[in-house]
Formats: sequence, C-alpha cells, structure tokens
Amino acid sequence: MTDIIAEPEVRVIEAGKNPTRFARGWHCLGLAETFRDGKPHQIKAFGTDLVVFADSENELHILDAYCRHMGGNLAMGQIKGDSIACPFHDWRWGGNGRCTGIPYARRVPPLARTRSWNVLERNGMLFTWHDPEGNKPPEDVTIPEIEGWGTDRWSEWSWRTFHVEGSHCREIVDNVVDMAHFFYVHFQMPGYFKNVFEGQVAAQHMRSVGRDDIKTGVQMDLPDAETVSEAAYYGPSFMLDTVWTISGDTTVEAKVINCHYPVTDNSFVLQYGTCVERTPGNSDEQAEATAQMFTEGLETQFLQDIEIWKHKSRIENPLLTEEDGPVYQLRRWYQQFYVDVKDVTDEMTARYEYEVDTTRALENWSTEVQENLARVDADT
Repeated sequence: MTDIIAEPEVRVIEAGKNPTRFARGWHCLGLAETFRDGKPHQIKAFGTDLVVFADSENELHILDAYCRHMGGNLAMGQIKGDSIACPFHDWRWGGNGRCTGIPYARRVPPLARTRSWNVLERNGMLFTWHDPEGNKPPEDVTIPEIEGWGTDRWSEWSWRTFHVEGSHCREIVDNVVDMAHFFYVHFQMPGYFKNVFEGQVAAQHMRSVGRDDIKTGVQMDLPDAETVSEAAYYGPSFMLDTVWTISGDTTVEAKVINCHYPVTDNSFVLQYGTCVERTPGNSDEQAEATAQMFTEGLETQFLQDIEIWKHKSRIENPLLTEEDGPVYQLRRWYQQFYVDVKDVTDEMTARYEYEVDTTRALENWSTEVQENLARVDADT
C-alpha cells in the first residue's frame, strides 16, 4: 500500500478589494501658483471632476466641474470677475457655489447652487478637504506650516506629478513602515528605523547612508553623507519630510513632500517636491540647483516604486518578518480615514511605536555592496 504524502501547506494571497469610498482628509492638488494663471483648471479626483479657479483677488476656489444647468464643463469656460462662466450658456458660478448670474435670464433659480469644496493654502500648496459624510474639516485636523516658508530661508519648490493607473493609494502609504525597500528601491542603507503612529499622524524616523555602488541626487556631490529623515503623514495622503544630508562640516536641510490624491478606486495622482534651505555663502541659483538635484533623485526612486505598484498584487495578508515593520498596525491606523467618524476606534488612533533592528540587514547589505563594487572593478 502506497503511503499518501500530504502536500506541504502553502501561503495563499488574499487580495481583497479596493475600498469603494475615498479617504477622509486634506488632499494636496498641487502648487497653488499653477492655478493662478487666469484660466480654469480641471482636476479628476475622488471619482468625479473638479474645477479650480482664482477670483479677482487671486483667491482660489474649487467647485464641481459640471454646470448644474445643462451639464457644461466649467473647466472649458472662462473666469469672469469673481465667477467661473459655463461655456454652454454662460451661467456664472461664484466660489461659494451659488449662481451669480445668467445674462439672458430675468432671475436666478433659487436652487441654482453647486458644490463648493473646502480650500486650504499652506506652504505654497493647494489642498481640498474630502469627506464622504460631507462634514467640514475639524479645526485640529490640518497641515503643519513650514517654519520660514515664504521667506528667503527656502528655495522655490521643485515639483513632479505622475498619474498611476492600476493601483490604490494604500500602496504608497505602506512604504512608511517598509525599511527594507529603502535599500532595493531608494538606494539607502538604514541604520536606524522607527515608526510612531498617533491620532491622524503616522511618522517615520530614519538615519541612513547611501549605497556606494549606486549614487543618486545630493549623494553624488556629498560623498559619505549620512541622511537623517523625520517624515510624517498628516492624514491619509500628505507626507512632509525634513531631511538633513550631513557630510563632514556640510549640512543640507531640505523639505520633501510626498503626496497623492485618488482619481478612481484603482488610480491616483502622485506628487512630490523639494525645497532646500538657503545657507550663507550659497546663491539662490545654488539653492534651486540643489532642490532640483534632490527632486531628480526622488524621481529615479519613485519611478521604480511606480513600476512595482503597477505590477504587484494587492495583498491583505502579507507574510512578514519582524524586520518588515508594523504593516498591519499601519493599515489599522490608515483604516480610520475610510470609515465614518463614529466608527473610528481607539485602536486606530492610539499611540504605537516600533523600532526595527537593522543589524542583520546592514551586515548582508554591506557585503552585497562590496561584492558589486568588486565586480565593477574586475570588469574595468
């Protein structure tokens, strides 16, 4: 009689489904000044279309894009005074969503009102508030101000925008706890990596050095530099990162933005930018060039992220080691933005800290880097 040998149990991916609702919170739509060119701008976000325009005082407003009269696209219209005029029949809509006039009509219908979105300008960026329940943003939920922004202390933003199809926003946020991917995707070797979640903030504290076998961005000009990063998501979609690049007596401080907004439940717009602190002895041109160099380095890294997101599976049950960090705890924190306010639990917002032991990773990665360099030397 032949013994029946049981097949070994294998791990099966539970892919789950993307949420059909969009996250509650402030979302950055881009640099504010790009919307102040005298034209209306159409933004596809949150499964709908918006129009952004500046009034005669240069104040920015956001409305639903389609005219409530006969469905004309306001983004194809003109700004007239403090209103956006529909290209179909010239109905005028003010920043508060009320119809301000119909040139051919005696009166404006009492129900002539469209949706006006909450607007926040902060640090040169434009934000809008999204809430599936229609609630206004709480006063204690906001985007932090960058000290000295708008003064000579900081360079202008160097900014990039990408549309990512076939992926949900959660894929970006997962990176907050992913120490290991910094070596493989972002060419850094983290020596210290810690996460702290509390309330609506998810922070990442990291110290790292660049890979000697792959040089990008500022690392090319500052050899043997150490990078100190203090990054935090403020809500579901906006990360502000203060980065110090230290090489000998030289320290370059930069502010790095990593933000996104959803277009559909399976696509989003990724944006990132850098500004650099101006230091004595450095000209404005040098500061702008350094910011550009930072951003180009980020672009190399994010393009690799995007390729991974485009081709990976959604996974609800990732198989983890302790060095992979608190993925499940981060997702529990992230879930608070996808449920009604009354359903936010203490577990989602309670303070949680986790520090990754990077010892073994650094040992193996250092060996890999040295082998790569030796291989290059042998080939040349």
